Parts: sequence; C-alpha cells; structure tokens
Amino acid sequence: MAKKRRLIIEEPEENYEFSPTEFNEREFILKDIYGTKVCLVTLLMGLIVGIIGGVLCNIGFRNGIDYMWIIATLISFAVAGLMTRILALLGFRPDMIETKSMIGNYLIYLALALGVCIIISNPPLTPLV
Repeated sequence: MAKKRRLIIEEPEENYEFSPTEFNEREFILKDIYGTKVCLVTLLMGLIVGIIGGVLCNIGFRNGIDYMWIIATLISFAVAGLMTRILALLGFRPDMIETKSMIGNYLIYLALALGVCIIISNPPLTPLV
C-alpha cells in the first residue's frame, strides 16, 4: 500500500525589524566624564589617607607604639565608609554613579591607601618622613 503524502504547509515567516533605542551621546559622555572626576577625587583621597597612615606608622615604630598600624587601618576604613558623604560635601552626587563604578572606586581607594602606607613606612622612604 502506498503511503499518503502529507502536504507541508509553509507558515509565513515573521518579519522582525530591529529598531534601536534613542542614544544620547552627549548624556553618555557627560556621565562618563563625571565618573572620571569622582575616580580622580577618590584617588586623591586614597593618596592623602595613605600618607597619613604611613606617617602614623612611622611615629609608632620610632616611639615603640605597636598599635599605630591599627589606628591607620581604622582611619582608612572610616574614610571609605564616609566616602559618599565626603563626595557630597565636595559637590559631587554619588547617586548619579553606577553601583559597579562606586564599588570600583572603593577598592581603588583602599588599595592605594594601603600601598602608599606600606611604601612610606618601609626603609627607603622612612628617613624622609
């Protein structure tokens, strides 16, 4: 017996047209510049807090005070915790910055403050401070 052939009916393809959303280039550039300014201020704060921490550690090491590094660490974490308020006092609006960028700013600040503190409190630069 012969099998019946089933007719395959082709369904019409859906026509999909890609319509890009409106891209405001000026707004994008201004937001990027704003984030860069906040990052530079964060770097400057990390540098200042690192120098203060290094000086505190040097004073502690010279006078036999072993806990000055704890005070320097607490100062750096306190400034990191107050960073949004400090930025607001400086005229920046931290709410305009994305959360990922702000987390990056916190990490950069902590790494820079720790690095500068370690460099200043070690022998090549210790006599200069």
